[in-house]
Amino acid sequence: MTARDARLHAFRPDLADDRLRGEVAAERFVAGQPARIVAAVADIRKAPAPDAGVDTQALFGADVRVFERAGGWAWIQAESDGYVGYVVESALGMREAEPTHIVAAPRSFLYPGPDLKLPRSGELSMGSAVTATGYAETRGTRYALLPSGEALVAGHLRPIGEAATDYVAVAETLLYTPYLWGGVSGFGIDCSGLVQLAMCMAGRNVLRDTDMQAESIGAPVEPGPGFSRLRRGDLVFWKGHVAIMTDAENMIHANGQTMLVSRERLSDAIDRIGYLYGGPTGFRRP
Repeated sequence: MTARDARLHAFRPDLADDRLRGEVAAERFVAGQPARIVAAVADIRKAPAPDAGVDTQALFGADVRVFERAGGWAWIQAESDGYVGYVVESALGMREAEPTHIVAAPRSFLYPGPDLKLPRSGELSMGSAVTATGYAETRGTRYALLPSGEALVAGHLRPIGEAATDYVAVAETLLYTPYLWGGVSGFGIDCSGLVQLAMCMAGRNVLRDTDMQAESIGAPVEPGPGFSRLRRGDLVFWKGHVAIMTDAENMIHANGQTMLVSRERLSDAIDRIGYLYGGPTGFRRP
């Protein structure tokens, strides 16, 4: 049987996705059941335990397939990027009304009604998908009303299918977002999560992890003498790390040095990273 990446295919010795029948060995196969993330951010973990490592996250409104529910945990696969892992079962809900909008601001508050002076009832990250059932205006601010009765500032939303024209500009709005291993949200994000979220907002779904992105996004590019051929939007990869070029000399990345999304000169980053991890392993142009 062909080797499969367990990060992107749901299979264990005892259970597997029915779509993998004949491709992997398992005691039984099940068809995944549709569900939707109803938590603001759901950690996707390596194992069904609160101390298990977080591989990635799923945002409010994301569609998933559920293969097992047990002990308060669910074994799921995200439909947008195929990532497999475990989430707390309480993060899941039914797929009801189809999302109409996506949060386009880095972060936005939920209110119990259309009034910013009301105590907030929650918060959502950029990339979250919501359903607007109507609109209301209070003191000149327009709000989108959700099926829950809550309200979001309408100016923080964008219709589903309306993509940003420059994914780098999206990444730049996330400057100073705290670094979070496995993070994909405006509350905390890692290097490949920044690439994935920014590209998603520009209408392009890409794979999650750095090694996946280094093999699948765009095409390899020759950086040229002194990296002179690089341009805005090119990706620079190191072992386990990725950065986005903002111009021919500078880049933006979520990094463990500043523990933030920050700007840095490529030459400075190469010098700083090199003694621990070596030089760049590749360059790609989306």
